[in-house]
Amino acid sequence: EDPSLERHFKGHRDAVTSVDFSLNKKQLASGSMDSCLMIWSMRPQMRAYRFVGHKDAVMCVQFSPSGHLVASGSRDKTVRLWIPSVKGESTVFKAHTATVRSVHFSSDGQSLVTASDDKTVKVWTVHRQKFLFSLSQHINWVRCARFSPDGRLIVSASDDKTVKLWDKTSRECIHSFCEHGGFVNHVDFHPSGTCIAAAGTDNTVKVWDVRMNRLLQHYQGNAVVNSLSFHPSGNYLVTASNDSTLKILDLLEGRLLYTLHGHQGPATCVAFSRAGDLLASGHSDEQVMVWKTNFDAANYSDVLKTQKSGTSVDETHHTLVEMDCGVHLKKTKTRDPGRNHEQQEEETSLANTLEHIMGQLDVLTQTVSILEQRLTLTEDKLKECLENQQKIIQNKTS
Repeated sequence: EDPSLERHFKGHRDAVTSVDFSLNKKQLASGSMDSCLMIWSMRPQMRAYRFVGHKDAVMCVQFSPSGHLVASGSRDKTVRLWIPSVKGESTVFKAHTATVRSVHFSSDGQSLVTASDDKTVKVWTVHRQKFLFSLSQHINWVRCARFSPDGRLIVSASDDKTVKLWDKTSRECIHSFCEHGGFVNHVDFHPSGTCIAAAGTDNTVKVWDVRMNRLLQHYQGNAVVNSLSFHPSGNYLVTASNDSTLKILDLLEGRLLYTLHGHQGPATCVAFSRAGDLLASGHSDEQVMVWKTNFDAANYSDVLKTQKSGTSVDETHHTLVEMDCGVHLKKTKTRDPGRNHEQQEEETSLANTLEHIMGQLDVLTQTVSILEQRLTLTEDKLKECLENQQKIIQNKTS
């Protein structure tokens, strides 16, 4: 069954620049050239939230792994962290000296990497919004930066036509991929962390192995590719192009699987949901579309289980344990079938409790941060009042 259009969101007043699903798929965030961030509810008849705060176009948005925070970067040179609730409170930090093109959380939710037109990539701590370090070897705008799934590497894409791979600990550039014939608009890690895909203005998508630094696959399109997203199974890649289409590539077969039409004007951004059953796209026609992927479920549900639990996959299931693009799914012991149901239920409820605690921590951190900002404002006002009093006293005595 082909992918099908599921929902249609209208509310932005200018081109949509970025989309991302929350962990539980209940919410979808989008950023736009209209300077607003929108949070859409995936449940019917639920209202959308419009968050106002940025002074200029919002270039990028992303949910934190727990889903309790949303980061956004803007042409106003700042990054904001929002609590995606009715109040829509946010803390702002002065991040770069030019437009912020990209924000990305590490998979543990502790760090944030940002990329900017000031030619740098910067890394921050989420909880204190504290700047840690800068990576500055690009010689033109940096369009995109992403952490590897294990958080040890960072990949960045730039208008200097290179994709750079960095070691987060040593802060050094390990490798530069220079095969692109144009600006590199977007880059991301494969869920296994063993390869990266990059999209460019030379109408191509290239997939590289980051262990051997060699080109694995090359897809030639007929329009500029603005954005891409890996399916969580690692078997598919979706791209958004200037010819207004979304294309789903089958990485195992190395071929185009589907082309999705539905927008007027360039497709600017695209993202799979964390479970891979949905796909969101944003376009210059101000609309956000959500598609049901409808892939053959057998093709990827087992792979997803493999990546989560470390079990081996029965190779008769269409899924190749060793993928063409050099990705090896770990083969470890299969789960013991003798384990009782209660034990598994206990583990699930423990995992849910932990996630809830993480979420509460996120919110607490954010609240403390907002309080700190208000305290600073109060202190400034107090200082101003005291200075004015001093002046009045001086004027009286003179």
